[in-house]
Amino acid sequence: MVEHPAAPGEAIGYALVSDLAAVRAFVTARALALGLSRDRADLLTLAVNELATNTLQYTEEGGEVQLWSESGQIYCDVLDQGPVLSFGASMPPADAVRGRGLAIVEMVCDHVAGFAGSRGSIVRLQLGLL
Repeated sequence: MVEHPAAPGEAIGYALVSDLAAVRAFVTARALALGLSRDRADLLTLAVNELATNTLQYTEEGGEVQLWSESGQIYCDVLDQGPVLSFGASMPPADAVRGRGLAIVEMVCDHVAGFAGSRGSIVRLQLGLL
């Protein structure tokens, strides 16, 4: 996969739990502006919130969210300094205390992939404009 260089206004950084509200607002507003329906924008916002929360729990440097559209698709990259995430695991059992975040991300997005980029690891989310 190829990194997408964010243009001004297409990205937001986060480093603290208190930054998550601004990240959610950015994702929702940007997704709506790019033509995603309200329901699908809410799903994308949920997915990004799960990934950004993981960043803050498991890394020390925070991260960045980039959002753009191309060929009838919305793309969202969540960048951080954590390991490259792999996807495809099933939802943990109901009595599990943790481990649902990545499964939720996969459930609400059309496509999800993790890969290494020049500034760290990237999770790319994709949702079609319906």
